[in-house]
Amino acid sequence: MREPWIIGVSGASGTPYARAVLSALLDAGESVDLVVSRAARLTLLDETGATIRDAHWKDDVGAWLGRDLGDLAYWPAGDLAAGPSSGSYPAKGMAVVPASTAACAGIAIGLSKDLLQRAAEVNLKERRRTVVVPRETPVTRSHLEHLIALHDAGAVVLPASPGFYGSGADATAQQLVDFVAGKVLDSLGVTHTLMRRWNGRLGER
Repeated sequence: MREPWIIGVSGASGTPYARAVLSALLDAGESVDLVVSRAARLTLLDETGATIRDAHWKDDVGAWLGRDLGDLAYWPAGDLAAGPSSGSYPAKGMAVVPASTAACAGIAIGLSKDLLQRAAEVNLKERRRTVVVPRETPVTRSHLEHLIALHDAGAVVLPASPGFYGSGADATAQQLVDFVAGKVLDSLGVTHTLMRRWNGRLGER
């Protein structure tokens, strides 16, 4: 039985994080279900120039990732009857990367505004691994309250905060993106080689 990881891309800035996570999961031979919110399409267009159209998702997602899609399925964000909207749909878990404050709020209060929010709520209620990657600064009290609610519901709250110890102060943007993506995969329990791990020895690169 196919048992994918569900990746939700919301409208927050940080689409390179989603690209890195998706590519690493496919490199690991994992099955992936992708949900891209309507707001995320605007962010993706602004940050990368890429477009994702429901009717042409294979071409568009392939062009965005720049690779073969392997076992990747795509669900339109407006399709609330899609597989991931139900707890009986088999899935290993879900990551929302990046996670906008609106997406975090909607998931925390059970809004089910779109398939991304509904799928995340389903994964939480089914006690599956669920990771949210907020990318917002500074944050308000309401943002923090929603993140606490997600934590209490069983989600891993993993802010997009890259570490520099793996690459140093001259780290490239891609190295910093890969650090965050690697932490996401760690939280999902998927093996990867995206970052150098701390080994207790200073100055090693």
